[in-house]
Amino acid sequence: MTIQDEFISTVSHEMRTPLTSIRGFSQTLLSSWDRIDDESKKKFIKIIEEQSNRLINLVENVLTVSKANSGILVMKQVNINSSIEKIIPIFSQQYKTHNIEFLPQKKLPPARLDEDKFQQIMTNLIDNALKYSPENSAVKISTELSGENLVIKVKDEGVGIKEEDSDKLFKKFSRIENHLTSKTQGNGLGLYITKQITEKMDGIITYESEFNKGTTFILKFPVYNEEEALQCSQKS
Repeated sequence: MTIQDEFISTVSHEMRTPLTSIRGFSQTLLSSWDRIDDESKKKFIKIIEEQSNRLINLVENVLTVSKANSGILVMKQVNINSSIEKIIPIFSQQYKTHNIEFLPQKKLPPARLDEDKFQQIMTNLIDNALKYSPENSAVKISTELSGENLVIKVKDEGVGIKEEDSDKLFKKFSRIENHLTSKTQGNGLGLYITKQITEKMDGIITYESEFNKGTTFILKFPVYNEEEALQCSQKS
């Protein structure tokens, strides 16, 4: 089986579960509407909505994987602090029980990035940090200059990552099982996509984690250099 065949097979398998749920609960509602109480109807419709969102998310991520492997980058000067500030309000509205702290180093030089893809990376990391952290916990996002690199950290207070799970972290369709991930829908593509896009922009992604205390994802991107950025865009 080729890599492409394996990918298609895995995607098909991942799609089957939400599709089966949607069909099953839809058929139950259609065939037994008059015999189902209102509370059960709401429950079934809620499941259909959740599984539909899961399916949409999976399709979007699969398309993103394809674009990450073949898409053209638009490399330019990006103020990472301003770029991150644009997306934080989205999460503040969605995760009202969490505390989101942004700790930027002031007067940073610009990074050499495709801003749309950088915001996608940050969206994935911040969403993961919030989604897999307990309520009333803090997620801290920080920026700093370290040598010739701009460093972005996303730190959570979640359950952390066991050492034996480290090899699963950036693999396609791989999820680490714990009491928080079991309550959250996911398809195991977010971190895979994040790593692919980061490396395509000459960045590095690593992490530090302590089990039951939290995880910090660390991004490093080169400071903007006009000549290097032009060469990178021409190669993409």
